[in-house]
Amino acid sequence: MRSLSLAAAASLLLATAATAEPVKYTLDPSHSQVVFTYDHLGFSQTTGMFSGFEGEIMFDVENPESSSVNVEIPASSILTGWDKRDEHFSSDDFLGMEANPVVTFTSTEIKTTGEDTAEITGDLTMNGVTKPVTLDAKLNKTGDHPMANKPWAGFDATATIMRSEWDMGKFAPNVSDEVELKISIEAQQADS
Repeated sequence: MRSLSLAAAASLLLATAATAEPVKYTLDPSHSQVVFTYDHLGFSQTTGMFSGFEGEIMFDVENPESSSVNVEIPASSILTGWDKRDEHFSSDDFLGMEANPVVTFTSTEIKTTGEDTAEITGDLTMNGVTKPVTLDAKLNKTGDHPMANKPWAGFDATATIMRSEWDMGKFAPNVSDEVELKISIEAQQADS
């Protein structure tokens, strides 16, 4: 969600203004989502998604590994393609959305692993429970957005979590405890 290797961070920031100060990017909620997949009784791989992110990425041009990311996702944005399942996932059996309306991710460490890849470790809070998660992240592209006319960046990331660790283990192990996450985000340089 904010993984920049040294080369990627340098190219992103040189496209704007190379300074020693961190550069703030805000997430584009219309082009950012988390897709989750889990095994349903061995019969299917069922998929859903969250969208409507808010958040920011702070890039440190001289030391990308000290950059940071903070994301908030409305739990109510869950979409599985079936209203009754969305309602059940929003209940106290899973997300506990009434008491916990927001899912958050706050980075605690970035470790570059290649020219355009990194491991992003952070605290994921869902259903009122906070646990560490490590994302395998990839920088897709940086540059000026052709319509917005400002610096833009796009990233993909993946992770696998055990939902029971967030007190959402209903029906496990018949419905898999293991959930695969695929994240895709875009972010734009903030105006100030």
